[in-house]
Amino acid sequence: MSSSMAVDSTAPAAPAPPKLVLDEFITEAVSGTPSELHPFFEAFKTMHTRKLWHQLTLKLHEFFDHPLSKPYRVEVFERFVSDFESKLNQLRVVEMGVKVSREIDNPEKHLTFLTSLLSRINKETSQEAYVLLLATIAHAKLLYGDLEGTKTDMDSAWKILDILEGVDAGVNAAYYGVAADYYKVPVKVPVGFMSDVYASMTRGFSNLSSSNPMSYRCCRDNLYPNYSFCSCQAKAEYAPYYRNSLLYLACLDPAKDMTVEERVSRAHDLGISAFLGDTIYNFGELLMHPILDALDGTPHEWIKKLLFTFNEGNIGKFEALAPLFPQEPILQENYPFLRQKICLMALIESVFKRSADNRTMTFETIGAETRLPVDEVEHLVMKALSLKLIRGSMDQVEQKAHITWVQPRVLSKQQIGDLSKRLDQWVNKLNTVEKRIAPEVLISA
Repeated sequence: MSSSMAVDSTAPAAPAPPKLVLDEFITEAVSGTPSELHPFFEAFKTMHTRKLWHQLTLKLHEFFDHPLSKPYRVEVFERFVSDFESKLNQLRVVEMGVKVSREIDNPEKHLTFLTSLLSRINKETSQEAYVLLLATIAHAKLLYGDLEGTKTDMDSAWKILDILEGVDAGVNAAYYGVAADYYKVPVKVPVGFMSDVYASMTRGFSNLSSSNPMSYRCCRDNLYPNYSFCSCQAKAEYAPYYRNSLLYLACLDPAKDMTVEERVSRAHDLGISAFLGDTIYNFGELLMHPILDALDGTPHEWIKKLLFTFNEGNIGKFEALAPLFPQEPILQENYPFLRQKICLMALIESVFKRSADNRTMTFETIGAETRLPVDEVEHLVMKALSLKLIRGSMDQVEQKAHITWVQPRVLSKQQIGDLSKRLDQWVNKLNTVEKRIAPEVLISA
C-alpha cells in the first residue's frame, strides 16, 4: 500500500491544492490505497462525471465511515471534495469536514483546516452548517486551552442557534457537547497530540484539585511529562455542565453514538455535578435517563445509588454510603455541603409525605426528620425558602414552619406507593362526605 495519500501531521502546511483533474486524482487514488477502497473511487468518478451530487454525497459519507479510509480522508477531502463542495448540501459537507478533521493531530493544522472550511460556508444561507462548524472549532480551541476563544465561538453559535427552528440533532449535539465540556474542563494542554488532550478531558470531575475543589488539576500525576503546557486557569461550574450535558444527551442515542467508556464517564460526571451543583435539587431528568445504567456493574455504581438516595431525602442511606466518599475526593472535600443538601432533600420529603392540611411543622419535628439540632432548623428552613424548594412562612417565636408548597420532583416506587395510599385516604374522605350530605341533598330536592 502506497503512503502517498497518507496524512503527515509533522510536515509543514501544504499549499492550496491545484484544481481537480479527475482522471489523474482517481488514478493516483487507486494506485495508492487498499483494494477494498477502489470501488469507492470508481463510483466517485462516475457520479462526478454525471453530476449526481446527492448520490456522490452519500457515497462520500460511506467512504469516510470506512475504517480503512482513515489515512486518506484529509487528502480526499482537500483535493476532491473541496473542488465541488459548493454544489453539495452544506450541512453534509461540514459533517464530512468535521469527521475528516479528527485525523489531523497537529493543533495548528487542525484549526486551520476547520477555519478555512468555515470561511467557505455562507452564514446566511447555511446557518445549521455554520453553527455545527463553529461549535466544532470552539471544541478544538477548548482542547488546546483557548478558553476565551472557546467562549467567543460558543456565544456566536448560540446567537444563531437560538433563533433557528427544526435544527438537525447533530448540530444541537455539537453545541451542547462543547458547552458542557467548557464548564467541566479548565485545561492545561500539552502541545501535541489530540488523542492525549482528549484523554485528559474525559478523566472527569475526579481530577478536581484538593487545594481548590472548584478548579481542575489537569496536570495531575505528571500526565504529560514530555510536553509543555499553556497556563490557562478556570473553574468547573456544576450547574451549567449538568444542564448542557443533559441537553447534549437529548440530541443523540447514547447506546449507538457513545462508547461504553464515554457513557460511564458522562454518567459519572453528571452524578458528581448533581451532587455539587448548588442550585440542583431536582434530579428527575437524570434519574429517568438510561445513561445512569452505564454505571451498573462498575466501581461507580454507588454513585447511582447515592443519586436515588438524595432524591428520596433518605439520610440513613446517605450515612451508609458516606464511607465510599473517599473514592471520589471531591465529594469527601465537600461533605459539609452534601450533608446540608441531603438535609434539605429530607425536609422536602418530610413535607411531601404530609397531607395538605398537616404541613405546619414544629422545629423539633423538622430536626428529628433531618437529624439536625433544633437550633439549626431555622437556618435550614430559610435556606429551603431562599432556594424556592418550598413556599411558606416561619414563626420563630412559636418555632414552627407552615409550608404551603413543595417543589415537584420524580418519585421512587416507594414514594409512588405512599402517594397512592394518600390518594386512597382522600377518596375515602370524599366518600364519607358524600354519604353525610347525600340525605340533605335529597331532602332539599
